[in-house]
Amino acid sequence: MKHRIAAWATAGFLIASFWALSFANASKDNPIDSTVYALAFLTQPFALVVHRFPISFYWILLANTVTYGLVGLGLATLQKKLIQTK
Repeated sequence: MKHRIAAWATAGFLIASFWALSFANASKDNPIDSTVYALAFLTQPFALVVHRFPISFYWILLANTVTYGLVGLGLATLQKKLIQTK
């Protein structure tokens, strides 16, 4: 169970890192499409909440890691409960 939660948290960290690098490489010659923004906001729930406020990249990384870790914890708990009821 701990490994699955850690895997979810790692996925959250990697997703936030990927989007940070993608947006850092954007320029006037290579603009970001609106569908890419939508996908980024879907995979980073905390960024969707605070996208109007200037938040440091590190806080987004931390928040996304914690969010995905909590999702992993919820899914692991749900799976454990479902297995016990069988």
